[in-house]
Amino acid sequence: MVVTKKSIIGDILDYDTGTAEFFFEIGMHCLGCPASRGESIEEACAVHGTDPDALVAKINAYLGNK
Repeated sequence: MVVTKKSIIGDILDYDTGTAEFFFEIGMHCLGCPASRGESIEEACAVHGTDPDALVAKINAYLGNK
């Protein structure tokens, strides 16, 4: 899986639950909420005031090392 800013959070978590740590790092602790699972990385980062490109890079690096 290759993650982009448009990737849906629920799809990423379903693919690898270990990615949750990266969402927790940006203050997104509501991963079980249906609304958050349907958001894209870009949307979540806008709400949490963080850089979506940095989050995408971290997740892709993690997934690439598996």
